[in-house]
Amino acid sequence: MPDHAEPRDAPDGIANATRAGASRRPVEAVLFDFHGTLAQVEPAHDWVVAAAASCGVSLERMRATALADRLLTAGRAGGPLPARVPPGLAELWADRDLYEHAHRAAYTGLAETVDAGIEGLAEALYERVLVPDGWVPYPDTGPVLTALRDAGIKVAVVSNIGFDLRGHFAAWGLAELVDAYALSYEVGRCKPDPGIFLRACGMLRVDPERTLMVGDTPADAGAAAAGCGVLVLPAAGPGRPSGLGAVLDLALPAP
Repeated sequence: MPDHAEPRDAPDGIANATRAGASRRPVEAVLFDFHGTLAQVEPAHDWVVAAAASCGVSLERMRATALADRLLTAGRAGGPLPARVPPGLAELWADRDLYEHAHRAAYTGLAETVDAGIEGLAEALYERVLVPDGWVPYPDTGPVLTALRDAGIKVAVVSNIGFDLRGHFAAWGLAELVDAYALSYEVGRCKPDPGIFLRACGMLRVDPERTLMVGDTPADAGAAAAGCGVLVLPAAGPGRPSGLGAVLDLALPAP
């Protein structure tokens, strides 16, 4: 239902079932997308300033803002899709979530289409996504993962990505709250392919029909073809609550 839609009265049968406590599918595991669901990339201005500083260049705000806008248009790892992929990068772009080298080469190649006048900036920009400081976990990520762990519900991270996320979760103190990682470049499948969701369920040793996938894009909804329940939430900006509390409403036993 759109945010602005007015609620409608439920048909008598549905209303009666709700009052009687309608049954719902039990959840033994939750699969989470990473970017836009559990964490967000750092603000674009901070990204550019930090990368330039690692190259020995201090950027004033106006220059950093203008450069960030151009780099976002070109394409940022963890950010908006590029406005255009140059033909020379098309193959790397297509394979970016299947191979580490393709992920790095695709995004550094896109950054190099922007003449920033800073030697080594493209590599430095990419390095920011490889370190925990280049990301901001949502404030509700830790509490929700903790609540699931306390309830005995298993958790996996399922991500289309070309690098390892385990160190990020360790740095944020969340590693013990994640039981498995199904990362596209390791699994060899990308969302919405049902195979990556089935692999995650296999890692957790749970039935897909007792599993909930949580993400922020239509690709995450591909889990439905694997038999999982699906919850799609809109991505929030860095540092803002992402609405993950809705997961607990669906996953935890009803009082």
